[in-house]
Amino acid sequence: MLKLLCVTSHPDDEAGGFGGTLLHYHRSGVETHVLCLTAGTAAKHRGGAGTDAELAELRRREFAASCAILGVTYGKVLEFPDGGLRSVPLLEGVKAIVGHLRRIRPQVVITYGPEGGLTGHYDHGMAGIWTSVAFQSAARADWFPENGSPHQAQKLYYRTGVFHIEGRRPVALAPVTATIDIGDYLDEKFVAFRQHASQAPLFEFFERDVTRHGRKEFFHLAASAQPRQISIEIDLFSEVAE
Repeated sequence: MLKLLCVTSHPDDEAGGFGGTLLHYHRSGVETHVLCLTAGTAAKHRGGAGTDAELAELRRREFAASCAILGVTYGKVLEFPDGGLRSVPLLEGVKAIVGHLRRIRPQVVITYGPEGGLTGHYDHGMAGIWTSVAFQSAARADWFPENGSPHQAQKLYYRTGVFHIEGRRPVALAPVTATIDIGDYLDEKFVAFRQHASQAPLFEFFERDVTRHGRKEFFHLAASAQPRQISIEIDLFSEVAE
């Protein structure tokens, strides 16, 4: 069976950054998985939570509700420090992702680029760095042998774009090599994002920005198990073998 793994940093990234693509592949019969590295406790908007522990529990519930709408087969929130991924030893983060790669055994992995995606968020960038190293490491029997048998995913993509977010410092983005048309899923993407009720002050800004630019989600092919030249794709599973 075809499998897709999406590695994100915060609850709501799965809907905001990747929701259309996750829905598209779920509806296409692909098994989709989301690995979220933090519980989002550094968020400015706290949804009435009085403590970090309360906020973490609230955001985990919101994440699960969003994943249900997006048809995600399996979603997991890890316990790395929100806002502090750059302070975590590199191999600690890589090891955690390697374990999930070897358990899920996806053909395609999607995440952010090291620049942090359209927002340039440090945690997004670290998710991309950890996942890039894990993508290579998971295939090697001599790396983290305690984390299961080796697995070589076939393609690694970074989420990218063809515009900058108004009012934010421009980010140097990876060039687009793959475009997924998510027009049929736009309303459901909004519904999924709205499951993150603790982040309600962001809804209007998010929906305005996505409506302006968001009928497509763009990706950059960052690594391929089979040597190849760059080509423009409309399917992340192009040339992928089950």
